Amino acid sequence: MISSVIDSIRKFIPPIHREGYPFIGIAFVAALILMLLWEPLGWIGFILTVYVAYFFRDPIRVTPLSGNLVVSPADGVVTAVDQAVPPPELGLGREKRTRISIFLSVFNVHVNRVPVGGTIERISYRPGKFLNADLDKASEDNERNSLLIKTGDHQVAVVQIAGLIARRIVCWAKEGETLAPGARFGLIRFGSRLDVYLPAGAVTTTSVGQTAVGGETVLADLSGKAESITFRQD
Repeated sequence: MISSVIDSIRKFIPPIHREGYPFIGIAFVAALILMLLWEPLGWIGFILTVYVAYFFRDPIRVTPLSGNLVVSPADGVVTAVDQAVPPPELGLGREKRTRISIFLSVFNVHVNRVPVGGTIERISYRPGKFLNADLDKASEDNERNSLLIKTGDHQVAVVQIAGLIARRIVCWAKEGETLAPGARFGLIRFGSRLDVYLPAGAVTTTSVGQTAVGGETVLADLSGKAESITFRQD
């Protein structure tokens, strides 16, 4: 009986990632102080505390395990499916690759997941600006953290990009570490963007405007055997 009640609660209230505990605690203490000073401010503080907890939610995801599938690294909206040169710090050369960009608003889940299972060959952090992450030049100018993942005979890159509000990129993955597809590897605090760079021959299965679910939505097929999917906006 108790376990079923707990399961029901979890369906509506997802777990909170431990990265958020200090921020929730600070917001809660601040709300208590504001409540003592002036009650209306205190209630605003408690509302902000609830939002901070909501921001750091970390729901369970069901990831497809096919080695050829590339899943979304984050919740958000697909804002670009184009050709672009990967970040130079990854050492992938100047040849353009298919790039899929996911924009995260301040209301999306911000825990990031690896798009493919494999070994982390390289991690490179580069400081930069804090432009609106929805802008195309954010990929080049903004603070970013890039991961190169070796999966079978392919290399897939995923780039965490800070946004206008975001001021902290967090990455838990380590070079040489082997991760399963959809595994958590980091987060970006308060608004951001993730870019995925695909190897030649990969077939995309997403489109601009589609809402992606981190660790679940399939963005591409590395085998090149999947048919390109067309979409209808309604």
